[in-house]
Amino acid sequence: IWNDNNYGKKGLFWGHDNSGIYLLFSLPILVVVTVVCILLFLVGLTGNILTILIVLLNKDMRSTTNLYLSSMALSDLFIFLLMPIDLYKLWKYRPWNFGDFICKLFQFMSECCTYSSILHITALSMERYFAVCFPLQAKVTITRSRIRVVIALLWTLALLSAGPVFALVGVEFDNGMDGECRCTHYAISSGLLTAMMWVSSIYFFVPVCCLSVLYGLIGRKLWRRRHITLRDRTNRKTVKMLVVIVLAFVICWLPFHIGRMLFSVSAATSEMYRISQYFNLVSFVLFYLSAAINPILYNLMSGRYRAAVCKLFRRQQGVRLNVRHTSSHLEVETNV
Repeated sequence: IWNDNNYGKKGLFWGHDNSGIYLLFSLPILVVVTVVCILLFLVGLTGNILTILIVLLNKDMRSTTNLYLSSMALSDLFIFLLMPIDLYKLWKYRPWNFGDFICKLFQFMSECCTYSSILHITALSMERYFAVCFPLQAKVTITRSRIRVVIALLWTLALLSAGPVFALVGVEFDNGMDGECRCTHYAISSGLLTAMMWVSSIYFFVPVCCLSVLYGLIGRKLWRRRHITLRDRTNRKTVKMLVVIVLAFVICWLPFHIGRMLFSVSAATSEMYRISQYFNLVSFVLFYLSAAINPILYNLMSGRYRAAVCKLFRRQQGVRLNVRHTSSHLEVETNV
């Protein structure tokens, strides 16, 4: 929402289809992006639902780490449920046909889920730091019930942080044109947009700095030990997976922030504006990639996760076979 407040500029790279509808990008680019997003939608929806079900249905998978990961999966699931509206905006940014409230709610939920994911990654990394560096204290302090409270607080903080979005966006009508869901003139003139850009930057760069320090300390603690215990091996596997998740998060979100910095100086030249908008398109795809990639990483790096997925499918297959057997048995009794 930060980079679309100048979509009204024309003559830069706008095109239109045969129906006369103006498009932000050329038709081939839109088709490719849409196909990629649909694939990410299918993968992300399936993967995140599986992650949630695995934690809900398997008591042995309800570790403190997995509680965080399942809550992150819920956040990513919400992101994918919002994707159809995002694709609609990409293809037809104007007119906005869903009303002012849906415009605000859509942007609010998107921002809230983004903040929630960042907070969960940071909190999970802090929990791993204490578990590795202070194992005795962590064993007493870090419990499932307390982690559930922490997760509730993280969601509350994400909701509060995203709250100003309701005043930031709305359906705007410029020069008699059709309505568009975007940053309002009030948000731009009042400085609210600038303030929220700072909040968004803080939510990215501060956690990245904290995560770098935390995993540096964790790595030094784990890989400097001469005598490696079974707990150390388990912690190493967990930390490796979390580091990959963090790196994927940073890689997926860095283009967004680069694009926004380019956009802040895009008023100088139309060429800079064009470049910034293509950065926006890349960050658009990476936004959904970041929400889809975590279950893939769990499956690749965690044997327990793979085993739990197989167990879940076997359970579902067993339920179907049981239902068929029961139906057949009832039919036999009826015929007799």
